[in-house]
Amino acid sequence: MKLTVLGCNGPYPEAGGACSGYLLEAGDTRVLLDCGTGTLAALTAILPPERLDAIVLSHLHYDHMSDMLPLIYRMQGKPRLSVYAPMEPAGVRALLEGAFDLHDIAAGGQIGCLTMTALPVRHPAPCWAARYEAEGKAFCYTGDTNTCPALAGFARGCDLLLADACFTDAQWAEGKPHLSARLAAEAARDAQAGHLLLTHFTPGSDRAALLEEARAIYPQAALARAGLTVAF
Repeated sequence: MKLTVLGCNGPYPEAGGACSGYLLEAGDTRVLLDCGTGTLAALTAILPPERLDAIVLSHLHYDHMSDMLPLIYRMQGKPRLSVYAPMEPAGVRALLEGAFDLHDIAAGGQIGCLTMTALPVRHPAPCWAARYEAEGKAFCYTGDTNTCPALAGFARGCDLLLADACFTDAQWAEGKPHLSARLAAEAARDAQAGHLLLTHFTPGSDRAALLEEARAIYPQAALARAGLTVAF
Protein backbone atom coordinates (compact mmCIF):
# COMPACT_ATOMS: atom_id res chain seq x y z
CA MET A 1 0.00 0.00 0.00
CA LYS A 2 0.99 3.62 -0.44
CA LEU A 3 -0.43 6.78 1.17
CA THR A 4 0.14 10.27 -0.22
CA VAL A 5 -0.78 13.29 1.92
CA LEU A 6 -2.53 15.94 -0.18
CA GLY A 7 -3.44 18.17 2.76
CA CYS A 8 -3.31 17.89 6.55
CA ASN A 9 -4.75 21.16 7.91
CA GLY A 10 -7.98 21.78 9.75
CA PRO A 11 -10.37 23.47 10.10
CA TYR A 12 -8.96 25.77 7.38
CA PRO A 13 -5.80 25.65 5.25
CA GLU A 14 -2.59 27.48 5.99
CA ALA A 15 -1.06 29.67 3.28
CA GLY A 16 -0.23 27.38 0.37
CA GLY A 17 -1.68 24.41 2.25
CA ALA A 18 -4.77 22.24 2.11
CA CYS A 19 -7.21 20.62 4.48
CA SER A 20 -7.68 16.89 4.91
CA GLY A 21 -7.11 14.77 1.82
CA TYR A 22 -5.15 11.54 1.35
CA LEU A 23 -4.60 9.29 -1.66
CA LEU A 24 -4.48 5.59 -0.76
CA GLU A 25 -3.17 3.16 -3.37
CA ALA A 26 -3.04 -0.64 -3.34
CA GLY A 27 -2.29 -2.55 -6.52
CA ASP A 28 -4.28 -0.83 -9.25
CA THR A 29 -6.82 0.62 -6.78
CA ARG A 30 -6.80 4.32 -5.93
CA VAL A 31 -9.05 5.86 -3.28
CA LEU A 32 -9.26 9.47 -2.13
CA LEU A 33 -9.84 9.74 1.62
CA ASP A 34 -11.53 13.06 2.36
CA CYS A 35 -11.58 15.99 -0.03
CA GLY A 36 -11.09 19.17 1.98
CA THR A 37 -10.25 22.67 0.83
CA GLY A 38 -7.28 22.68 -1.56
CA THR A 39 -6.98 18.92 -1.99
CA LEU A 40 -8.51 18.72 -5.47
CA ALA A 41 -5.66 20.79 -6.93
CA ALA A 42 -3.09 18.69 -5.06
CA LEU A 43 -4.68 15.48 -6.31
CA THR A 44 -4.91 16.68 -9.90
CA ALA A 45 -1.18 17.42 -9.88
CA ILE A 46 -0.44 13.71 -9.48
CA LEU A 47 -3.57 11.87 -10.66
CA PRO A 48 -6.61 12.82 -12.76
CA PRO A 49 -9.67 12.44 -10.50
CA GLU A 50 -11.31 10.34 -13.21
CA ARG A 51 -8.81 7.57 -12.41
CA LEU A 52 -10.00 7.21 -8.82
CA ASP A 53 -11.90 4.05 -7.94
CA ALA A 54 -13.79 5.83 -5.15
CA ILE A 55 -13.83 8.69 -2.65
CA VAL A 56 -14.44 8.03 1.04
CA LEU A 57 -15.53 10.97 3.20
CA SER A 58 -15.04 10.42 6.93
CA HIS A 59 -17.63 13.10 7.67
CA LEU A 60 -19.32 16.07 6.09
CA HIS A 61 -17.61 19.01 7.75
CA TYR A 62 -16.42 21.42 5.08
CA ASP A 63 -12.71 21.03 5.81
CA HIS A 64 -13.12 17.36 4.84
CA MET A 65 -15.43 17.64 1.84
CA SER A 66 -15.65 21.16 0.38
CA ASP A 67 -13.61 20.32 -2.73
CA MET A 68 -16.29 17.80 -3.67
CA LEU A 69 -18.28 20.77 -4.99
CA PRO A 70 -15.83 21.94 -7.69
CA LEU A 71 -15.19 18.26 -8.41
CA ILE A 72 -18.79 18.12 -9.63
CA TYR A 73 -17.81 20.45 -12.48
CA ARG A 74 -14.70 18.40 -13.26
CA MET A 75 -16.74 15.20 -13.52
CA GLN A 76 -19.52 16.53 -15.76
CA GLY A 77 -19.98 14.24 -18.73
CA LYS A 78 -17.79 11.54 -17.17
CA PRO A 79 -18.75 8.27 -15.41
CA ARG A 80 -19.96 8.87 -11.87
CA LEU A 81 -17.47 8.30 -9.10
CA SER A 82 -18.48 6.10 -6.18
CA VAL A 83 -18.55 8.16 -2.99
CA TYR A 84 -18.87 6.66 0.50
CA ALA A 85 -20.09 9.17 3.08
CA PRO A 86 -22.22 9.44 6.22
CA MET A 87 -25.95 9.87 5.79
CA GLU A 88 -26.00 13.01 7.95
CA PRO A 89 -26.11 15.99 7.89
CA ALA A 90 -28.69 15.38 5.18
CA GLY A 91 -28.47 18.95 3.87
CA VAL A 92 -24.76 18.66 3.15
CA ARG A 93 -25.07 15.16 1.68
CA ALA A 94 -27.80 16.49 -0.61
CA LEU A 95 -25.19 18.72 -2.28
CA LEU A 96 -23.58 15.56 -3.68
CA GLU A 97 -26.74 13.81 -4.83
CA GLY A 98 -27.10 13.41 -8.55
CA ALA A 99 -23.42 14.07 -9.21
CA PHE A 100 -21.93 10.95 -7.62
CA ASP A 101 -22.86 7.33 -6.95
CA LEU A 102 -23.46 7.72 -3.21
CA HIS A 103 -23.07 4.94 -0.63
CA ASP A 104 -23.38 4.83 3.16
CA ILE A 105 -19.90 4.65 4.68
CA ALA A 106 -21.33 2.77 7.67
CA ALA A 107 -21.85 -0.32 5.51
CA GLY A 108 -18.22 -0.45 4.38
CA GLY A 109 -17.58 -2.08 1.03
CA GLN A 110 -15.18 -3.55 -1.48
CA ILE A 111 -13.31 -0.91 -3.48
CA GLY A 112 -11.14 -2.60 -6.07
CA CYS A 113 -8.73 -4.78 -4.12
CA LEU A 114 -9.40 -2.87 -0.88
CA THR A 115 -11.82 -4.15 1.75
CA MET A 116 -13.15 -1.20 3.75
CA THR A 117 -14.81 -1.42 7.16
CA ALA A 118 -16.01 1.57 9.20
CA LEU A 119 -16.36 2.51 12.86
CA PRO A 120 -18.41 5.41 14.26
CA VAL A 121 -16.21 7.74 16.32
CA ARG A 122 -16.84 10.71 18.61
CA HIS A 123 -17.21 14.06 16.83
CA PRO A 124 -19.88 16.79 16.67
CA ALA A 125 -20.92 15.62 13.18
CA PRO A 126 -21.42 11.91 12.44
CA CYS A 127 -17.91 10.69 11.63
CA TRP A 128 -16.42 7.30 10.80
CA ALA A 129 -12.97 5.86 11.12
CA ALA A 130 -12.18 3.49 8.27
CA ARG A 131 -9.92 0.47 7.92
CA TYR A 132 -8.62 -0.73 4.55
CA GLU A 133 -7.13 -4.17 3.96
CA ALA A 134 -5.44 -5.63 0.89
CA GLU A 135 -2.47 -7.80 0.01
CA GLY A 136 -1.90 -8.73 3.65
CA LYS A 137 -1.60 -5.07 4.68
CA ALA A 138 -3.93 -2.87 6.73
CA PHE A 139 -4.33 0.90 6.97
CA CYS A 140 -6.57 2.79 9.39
CA TYR A 141 -7.66 6.45 9.34
CA THR A 142 -9.41 7.86 12.41
CA GLY A 143 -11.17 10.75 10.70
CA ASP A 144 -11.90 13.44 13.31
CA THR A 145 -12.46 12.05 16.78
CA ASN A 146 -11.98 12.56 20.47
CA THR A 147 -11.40 9.49 22.66
CA CYS A 148 -13.21 6.41 21.34
CA PRO A 149 -12.87 3.18 23.35
CA ALA A 150 -13.39 0.96 20.30
CA LEU A 151 -10.71 2.64 18.18
CA ALA A 152 -7.68 0.65 19.36
CA GLY A 153 -9.43 -2.65 18.70
CA PHE A 154 -10.63 -1.46 15.32
CA ALA A 155 -7.09 -0.47 14.32
CA ARG A 156 -5.50 -3.58 15.86
CA GLY A 157 -2.38 -4.67 14.01
CA CYS A 158 -2.64 -2.11 11.22
CA ASP A 159 0.58 -1.29 9.41
CA LEU A 160 -0.13 2.45 9.47
CA LEU A 161 -2.52 4.51 11.61
CA LEU A 162 -3.34 8.01 10.36
CA ALA A 163 -4.70 9.83 13.40
CA ASP A 164 -6.33 13.14 14.26
CA ALA A 165 -3.84 14.82 16.60
CA CYS A 166 -5.03 18.40 16.70
CA PHE A 167 -4.14 19.32 20.28
CA THR A 168 -1.29 19.32 22.75
CA ASP A 169 -2.09 17.98 26.20
CA ALA A 170 -2.51 21.53 27.48
CA GLN A 171 -5.07 22.33 24.75
CA TRP A 172 -7.08 19.12 24.95
CA ALA A 173 -10.28 18.66 26.99
CA GLU A 174 -12.91 15.95 27.19
CA GLY A 175 -15.44 18.11 25.37
CA LYS A 176 -13.14 19.00 22.46
CA PRO A 177 -13.79 17.54 18.98
CA HIS A 178 -10.29 16.10 18.43
CA LEU A 179 -7.61 13.93 20.00
CA SER A 180 -4.39 15.23 21.45
CA ALA A 181 -1.11 13.95 20.04
CA ARG A 182 -0.58 11.95 23.23
CA LEU A 183 -3.99 10.30 22.95
CA ALA A 184 -3.37 9.47 19.30
CA ALA A 185 -0.09 7.86 20.32
CA GLU A 186 -1.81 5.87 23.06
CA ALA A 187 -4.33 4.59 20.50
CA ALA A 188 -1.48 3.52 18.19
CA ARG A 189 0.33 1.83 21.08
CA ASP A 190 -2.78 0.00 22.24
CA ALA A 191 -3.57 -1.05 18.67
CA GLN A 192 0.01 -2.28 18.17
CA ALA A 193 0.11 -0.32 14.93
CA GLY A 194 3.27 -0.56 12.86
CA HIS A 195 3.53 3.21 12.38
CA LEU A 196 1.64 6.35 13.39
CA LEU A 197 1.15 9.45 11.24
CA LEU A 198 -0.23 12.51 13.04
CA THR A 199 -2.50 14.87 11.10
CA HIS A 200 -5.20 17.61 11.22
CA PHE A 201 -2.93 20.50 12.21
CA THR A 202 -4.35 23.95 12.90
CA PRO A 203 -2.36 26.59 10.97
CA GLY A 204 0.25 28.08 13.30
CA SER A 205 0.20 25.17 15.72
CA ASP A 206 3.45 23.90 17.25
CA ARG A 207 3.90 20.64 15.35
CA ALA A 208 7.25 19.94 17.00
CA ALA A 209 5.49 19.94 20.38
CA LEU A 210 2.81 17.59 19.04
CA LEU A 211 5.44 15.19 17.75
CA GLU A 212 7.40 15.31 21.00
CA GLU A 213 4.30 14.46 23.05
CA ALA A 214 3.39 11.60 20.70
CA ARG A 215 6.88 10.10 20.60
CA ALA A 216 7.05 10.03 24.39
CA ILE A 217 4.33 7.37 24.13
CA TYR A 218 4.94 5.91 20.68
CA PRO A 219 8.43 6.41 19.20
CA GLN A 220 7.32 5.45 15.67
CA ALA A 221 5.15 8.59 15.39
CA ALA A 222 5.71 11.02 12.53
CA LEU A 223 4.07 14.20 11.22
CA ALA A 224 1.94 14.33 8.10
CA ARG A 225 2.85 17.03 5.58
CA ALA A 226 1.53 17.87 2.15
CA GLY A 227 3.37 15.86 -0.49
CA LEU A 228 4.56 13.16 1.91
CA THR A 229 4.31 9.62 0.54
CA VAL A 230 4.51 6.58 2.83
CA ALA A 231 4.81 3.05 1.43
CA PHE A 232 4.01 0.16 3.74
